Amino acid sequence: MQLVQAFQKIDKNQVQKFTTGLGAPIVVLALMGMVILPMPSILLDTLFSFNIALSLVIILVCVFTKRPVDFGIFPLVLLVATVLRLALNVASTRIVLLEGHEGGDAAGKVIQAFGEVVIGGNYVVGVVVFAILLIINFKVVTAGAGRISEVSARFTLDAMPGKQMAIDADLNAGYIDQDQARKRREEITAEADFYGSMDGASKFVKGDAIAGLFIMLINIVGGLFIGMYQHSLSFNNAMEVYTVLTIGDGLVAQIPSLLLSVATAIIVTRENDSQIMGDEIRDQLANRQALYITAVILFIMGVVPGMPHFAFLSFAAIVGGYAFYRDWNKKKLEEDAAKLEALPEKTTPLSETKELGWEDVQPVDIIGLEVGYRLIPMVDKSQGGELLTRIKGMRKKLSQELGFLVPPVHIRDNLDFAPNEYKISLLGVTFGEAQVNHDSELAINPGQVFGELEGTATKDPAFGLDAVWIKNGQREHAQTLGYTVVDGPTVIATHLSQLLTNNAYQLLGHEEVQQLLDMLEKTHPKLVEGLVPDVLSLSLVVKVLQTLLYESVPIRDMRTIVQTLSEYGPKTQDPDVLVSALRISLKRLIVQEISGGQQEIPVITLAPELEQMLHKSLQAGGDDGAGIEPSLAEKLQQSLSDASSQQELAGEPSVLLTSGMLRPVLSKFLKQAVAGLHVLSYQEIPDDKQIKIVSSVGQ
Repeated sequence: MQLVQAFQKIDKNQVQKFTTGLGAPIVVLALMGMVILPMPSILLDTLFSFNIALSLVIILVCVFTKRPVDFGIFPLVLLVATVLRLALNVASTRIVLLEGHEGGDAAGKVIQAFGEVVIGGNYVVGVVVFAILLIINFKVVTAGAGRISEVSARFTLDAMPGKQMAIDADLNAGYIDQDQARKRREEITAEADFYGSMDGASKFVKGDAIAGLFIMLINIVGGLFIGMYQHSLSFNNAMEVYTVLTIGDGLVAQIPSLLLSVATAIIVTRENDSQIMGDEIRDQLANRQALYITAVILFIMGVVPGMPHFAFLSFAAIVGGYAFYRDWNKKKLEEDAAKLEALPEKTTPLSETKELGWEDVQPVDIIGLEVGYRLIPMVDKSQGGELLTRIKGMRKKLSQELGFLVPPVHIRDNLDFAPNEYKISLLGVTFGEAQVNHDSELAINPGQVFGELEGTATKDPAFGLDAVWIKNGQREHAQTLGYTVVDGPTVIATHLSQLLTNNAYQLLGHEEVQQLLDMLEKTHPKLVEGLVPDVLSLSLVVKVLQTLLYESVPIRDMRTIVQTLSEYGPKTQDPDVLVSALRISLKRLIVQEISGGQQEIPVITLAPELEQMLHKSLQAGGDDGAGIEPSLAEKLQQSLSDASSQQELAGEPSVLLTSGMLRPVLSKFLKQAVAGLHVLSYQEIPDDKQIKIVSSVGQ
């Protein structure tokens, strides 16, 4: 009674935790037992049947798997199946040598069936069949699969850096988020691990084929010795008994081995696309011209005297009929599509024509994207277009970085454009245009590549880098050489993202600023209360925020911005003074955007004599830089451009550090002349940051 109560107190979860993970140790112990302990024939029959069933399941899973990586445990399953078969070989060898002299089913029904039924009890036929299977397995299937595994593993590992760069590029451009990037990195890692494991797993199959040959020879020689010297059998009798059993044993093991070798070859020769193998074969082999020519050749062979007419003519009819069906089906689909395109559009009767009104005057799109007719499939989701999804991700990322909601992009087609052309406009003005090959991919040279690609040379429209339009099948090769490969939608979305980032100040208007103030008021009502219009007008706030965006300062920290405006607004209405005050308040954010978390900031400075000269020019010519002499302005731009280029080559940000009075003037003066140069004042360096002067212009 106490024992029953003790068992009732055991928690089911504890039992489950105890039993979880026992499968692998049990399998290992079973394999060791098969090798060490003698096995009854009925258990051996069961395990041989299980081995054949397991091999059939594995090869069928390889056929129906859409992508090789989806069957990621295949190398492990291959190892377990190979070890199981070798253990069965050891167990069957023991029982054949011990009980084989009794003949019949002494070694089990399965071995008897393969020895008598499959090869008709003729050991000569059995040896020939076994040798053929061994040659096919070892020299054809296993050798080819092993070579493909080696090449696939090498190219997959070589292409990993390029694929990682492509993921980083998509993440930085906003097309994917962190979770999607993490998932894609895991897929790349799983693919590399899979092909690396397959490279080693193919050696299991090769070794198994060699082991089958040696086991057969050992069984025949050992059987002859045991039969003749221990059981007093004649040479012919011993040869017949033990050879038939050995060949039966070898066929029982060699057929599953051949199935696994074929499964290995199938899995390593598959393309990494989400498609069932049968669909791939049907789509790629069903070429109508090839089928028609084949049908004609079969017909000619069928009418030649002496040939088997029925077989050749039947297959000629089948192949020709299938080719005709494919041709007819394609024409029918094209006719249906033409009928849909020819349907007349609904028109409004003349009697119902309305007078023109203000609603007929279309407002200017804040952000517009016009595409040629060949780029329409990129926009149409029904045709698999991904451009809308990319643009949505880009808008989300930019909105988070800049601090306000980026307006939607109005996309329309334009038949006046070249087929592959697109144009990007802001407030009705074209800011960027380029051409995209809709059926190709763009391989961008990031600065260091290890070879050249065949294709159409061009420039990346977003950053002006050297690039090549390549065919879709060259992606992995290009990534192996160090190129960053992107598709057409990514090229357009990246170009759009770059233009919006550089012109973000034009996207911010009164409505957007009011929305930002309303959102801040929900959490900080006292802070926003009375700012607009008591302290500052809404137009002035808009101008100040636009100036910050023009100087590449995000407006995410609206709390600090409004707090600073409330503090300095009663003292001055000068937007430049307010912007300078805001930059000092946002100095940590500004420096973080420029140099990240570095403790030491590399800066470029101006010589004291040059700064004094610029101060005098500023006093003489105003705050727009008009007082700077042309020769001095040209030398200043050239010197700062050289210093900025050196910083970029060193992988460090280029920062010009100057006085607070010169900073606004130099910022406007150098924005277009020296791309990528950040102009900071001494007051905008946080107290906990150190500066390192890397260059002094004017000395």
